Amino acid sequence: MTTQLLQLETTPDLVEQVYNALLDAISAGSLAPGQRITQEELAEQLAVSRQPVMQALRLLKKDGFVQDAPGRGLQVTPLDARWIAQVYEVRGALDTLAVRRAAERRTRLDPTLFTRGRKAVARGDIKAMIDADLAFHRALYQAAQNPLIEQSALLHWHHIRRAMGEALQSTALREPVWDEHEAIARAVARGDAEKAEALMRRHSDQASAHLARQMSEASAKNNSVVR
Repeated sequence: MTTQLLQLETTPDLVEQVYNALLDAISAGSLAPGQRITQEELAEQLAVSRQPVMQALRLLKKDGFVQDAPGRGLQVTPLDARWIAQVYEVRGALDTLAVRRAAERRTRLDPTLFTRGRKAVARGDIKAMIDADLAFHRALYQAAQNPLIEQSALLHWHHIRRAMGEALQSTALREPVWDEHEAIARAVARGDAEKAEALMRRHSDQASAHLARQMSEASAKNNSVVR
């Protein structure tokens, strides 16, 4: 399968650019779970030398996004439903704490957050949807005024991005996400911490359950094809 990636300009932070470009491709599913990848192909598609690609792949391997392929070489790490569920569990706890603290301050989130998210959904732009979702959650973390919440949550967001890239392949999940975000924001602005917490908990649980179901169905389909 040939994957189309945007060419990058050569700059001092080229390794970071390559890392982010590959992570975006993994999150969006352009580089699919289990897909074999080579330095040569990636370097050619990104129009860079092999050196920054090699360094970026080392970082991606350390962070768990690529792994050794059977035999030799590398592949995109397959999604593991149990691991993703655990990540969502931790993020859900942090998000619930964040909305309570934000609600205690009756924080009003910037309405452009929701405009940006809905426009991304309308375009079907998965990367933009993921970026907008992260912007919404980061706004809540910052509104909580506890820097440890944001620092802790962001440790998990790379894996969340990847899971979201898989989940957002389903159009049925896209619009409801922003309905849920707006409901949470309204509860926060009213200072209704209990309601905000409940909505956030349900939001996180539904996202985790949807992804687990989607991954289970995909696994069953793949197994039937193999047989």
